[in-house]
Amino acid sequence: MFCEGRQDVCPEFVCTFAGHRQVFEPKIEERVKETLESLIGRGHRLVFLCGGMGQFDALCAGAVRWLKKKHPEKDIQLCLVIPYFSGKLNADRSFFQSLYDEILMPDGVEYAHYKAAIPKRNRWMVDQADCLISYIIRQFGGAYQTCRYAMKKSIPIINVAKGAPQCLK
Repeated sequence: MFCEGRQDVCPEFVCTFAGHRQVFEPKIEERVKETLESLIGRGHRLVFLCGGMGQFDALCAGAVRWLKKKHPEKDIQLCLVIPYFSGKLNADRSFFQSLYDEILMPDGVEYAHYKAAIPKRNRWMVDQADCLISYIIRQFGGAYQTCRYAMKKSIPIINVAKGAPQCLK
């Protein structure tokens, strides 16, 4: 789906992330950085949507910040997509604003029960994306369900985990 099926440069290229909260492999950050580097020429503007809810999300956000420093000439945006407002976000607003270019909440998510808000937010991120970078090592959980949703939407998935589940290959 890169640029709707083309492998050329888009006006805007959107990538999102989905992964288990805990990362058990030591070289995942290197693989994420390599993957981000491979996307650098995909769009005049690169937008990365991050959920900010676990170790993989934090690792990916850090890798995007690294990419921004490495390529200051590129228009690279890192957006935190929240499923609901939290006291932590309100108390540390300036901290979060220093880490992310934008903080978003998808329309309608605020009306969802907090347990339903995360999957709804994840589907919204996939709906915006041209590709998804994942860390999936097991066939259950929210990250796995997000990847299954991306597959149904024909969004390319780049799984940086070793031994990806057969259903994601």
